[in-house]
Amino acid sequence: MAGSSKIAIYGAIAANSAIAVSKFMAAFFTGSSAMLSEGIHSLVDTGNGILLLFGIRLSKAPPDDKHPFGYGNEIFFWSFVVALLIFALGGGIAIYEGIQHILHPRELKNLQWSYVVLILAMVFEGAALKVALKQFNASRRNKPFMRALRESKDSTTVAVVVEDTAALLGLIIAFLAILLGHVSGWPYFDGIGSVLIGVLLVSVAMFFAAECKALLVGEGLLQEEIDKINRILDSETRVSVYRRPLSLYFGPNEVLVNLDVHFVDNLTSDEIEETVDRIESEVKSAIPVVNRIYIEACLLYTSP
Repeated sequence: MAGSSKIAIYGAIAANSAIAVSKFMAAFFTGSSAMLSEGIHSLVDTGNGILLLFGIRLSKAPPDDKHPFGYGNEIFFWSFVVALLIFALGGGIAIYEGIQHILHPRELKNLQWSYVVLILAMVFEGAALKVALKQFNASRRNKPFMRALRESKDSTTVAVVVEDTAALLGLIIAFLAILLGHVSGWPYFDGIGSVLIGVLLVSVAMFFAAECKALLVGEGLLQEEIDKINRILDSETRVSVYRRPLSLYFGPNEVLVNLDVHFVDNLTSDEIEETVDRIESEVKSAIPVVNRIYIEACLLYTSP
C-alpha cells in the first residue's frame, strides 16, 4: 500500500471524539453497560488515532548514525501499541463491565438517549469507515479484501479500517442488546452485549497485533514480488546464476533488497557497473516500494 495516509486517521479521530462524548452521556442517563463499553471503545479509538499520527511523525525522521536505515519501523511499533490498547482497554474493560452487569443486572432507563446516540454514531462511524476504505481501496487493486488487508504493509491505514469496522459492528451489537432488553424486559441482554463487544475487540486486536508482529520481526516482500525480481534476473544475459533475493521492510514504503549474483565471465568493470545499474532500475520500477538495493558479485555455481 502506498504510504500512510493521515486523512483516514483525522477522520476517525474527529468521529470518535464526538461519539465518545455522546456515548458516555447516554451511559450516564441510562445506566447501560453496553453503552459504557461503547464509550470506552470510542475513547480508546480516539487515543489510538493520536498514537498513529505520532508514529507517522517519528517515522519521518531522517537516518542517522544509530539508525542508518531511518525510522520507518516506528509506524509498525506504534501500530502494535494500538493493538495492545484495543485488547487491554477496549476489549478487557468491556468484558469486565459486561460480566459485572450480568452478575448484578439492573433495569435500564431513559432508553431514548441510547437509541438516538447509537443511530447517530452509526452514521458518523459509517462516514469515517467510508473515508478509510477509500484510502485502503486506492491501492489494493483487484485483490480480495481480506487478502489485501493481511498483505498490506501500511499498518496505520489498516488500523483505521479495522478499528472503524469493529466500531460499527460494536454499535450494532449495543443497539440490538439494548433493544432486546427493552422489548423482552430481560435485564441480562445489556451485559451480554457488553461481553460480545469485548470479545469483538479482543479478536480484532489479536488479528492486528499478529500483522504488526510480522513486520516488527522482519517481514520481506511477498512471493509475487520476489518472482518479479527473479524474472528480471532471468532476463539479464550478463547474470548466469543468483541466489534467492533477500528483502526487509523498514516502513510501508521502504524496502531493502539484497542480491547475490554471479556475472558471466570476461565482463569489464564498466559492463558490470552498467548491469548493476540496469538491474536496480528495473527492480525499482517493477516494485516501487523498494528504495535500497545491494548487489554483491559472488562466485556461484549451478547444480550439476
